Amino acid sequence: INRSSSKTQSAMLEAMQERQISIGGKNYKLPDVFIVIATQNPIEQEGTYLLSEAQQDRFIIKETLKYPTATEELEVLNRIEKNVFKKGEKVIDIKDVKYLQELSKKVYIDESIKKYIISIVYATRNAEKVIKSELSKYITNGASTRASISFMEASKALALINGRTYVTPDDIKMLSYGILRHRITLNFEAMADEVQVETIIDEI
Repeated sequence: INRSSSKTQSAMLEAMQERQISIGGKNYKLPDVFIVIATQNPIEQEGTYLLSEAQQDRFIIKETLKYPTATEELEVLNRIEKNVFKKGEKVIDIKDVKYLQELSKKVYIDESIKKYIISIVYATRNAEKVIKSELSKYITNGASTRASISFMEASKALALINGRTYVTPDDIKMLSYGILRHRITLNFEAMADEVQVETIIDEI
C-alpha cells in the first residue's frame, strides 16, 4: 500500500469504507462479500505514500511477516519447482462465506469480555495510568473505538474457527498484536530507543 500512489490508496479506502468504486464520475457498488488485503513493504520508505493513522485504522488486523526458516524456505523452493501455484482452486462458495459471516455474529460474547476489551483499548489512550512511565512516554496516540469493534468481531470469528460458540479472554489476548499494532502511534523517541509497539501491548 505504501508503494501505491495516493490516488490508488484513495480508491482502496473508498472500497473499504463506502463499499463502492468510482470510475469517470460513475459509482459501482461492490458485491456483498469482498475483502481488502494489502501488503506494506517496510524497506526503502523514501518516495512512498504512507497511510495516515486514520486510514490504517480501517484495517481490522495488521500482521507482520518475518523471514522464513530454512525448512520453510526449502518448502517454498520445492513447491515452485513442482509448479503447485499454477492453478488456484476454489475451496469455498460465496454463499458459504455469507453463512459463516452470519454465524459468527451469533457467537456469544459476555459483558465481562466486552469490558475487558474496553479496558485494554482505554489503557492505550491513558497508558500513564496503567503502565510504567518509561514505556507510556513513547505513546503519541492510543487506539480508537474501531479497535474495540475489531476485537469483538474478530474474537467471535476466532472462537468459531476454534469450534466454540463463545468468546474467551484468551481469544482477545491472541488478537492483541493484530488489532493494536497499527492503532497505537509511537513517537520519534520510541524509534530512537528501538522500542517496539508489541512491547507496549505486552505491558498493557
